[in-house]
Amino acid sequence: HVQLVESGGGSVQAGGSLRLSCAASVDGYAIFCMAWFRQTPGKEREGVAHIDSKGNTNYADSVKDRFNIFRDNAKSIVYLQMNGLQPDDTGMYVCAASPSLSPCAVEFAAYPFRGQGTQVTVS
Repeated sequence: HVQLVESGGGSVQAGGSLRLSCAASVDGYAIFCMAWFRQTPGKEREGVAHIDSKGNTNYADSVKDRFNIFRDNAKSIVYLQMNGLQPDDTGMYVCAASPSLSPCAVEFAAYPFRGQGTQVTVS
């Protein structure tokens, strides 16, 4: 059983920052890959960033140099630090986890465990 709970979303003005958190409650699985996806009505779901258990990361081109994903393995928490937010960053941000080994997948379907999401609105 795996439960993911996101927090940290909200409304900010363009240029502002937010830090999202995803707390993972894991029972019976070793989670290697964790990722953030975002969904905006009318747009395809987009993979924002992912990180493996060793700290290797990958980012969507649209967020490189602005977002930073990192994790605290001891606490089973993954974070997404978002700086320089723009209106195009608006969306529902969903945390996802996979027991698959690195390299981490970019497709949402490859992550069997997902949170409910936290809304980010940039105006």
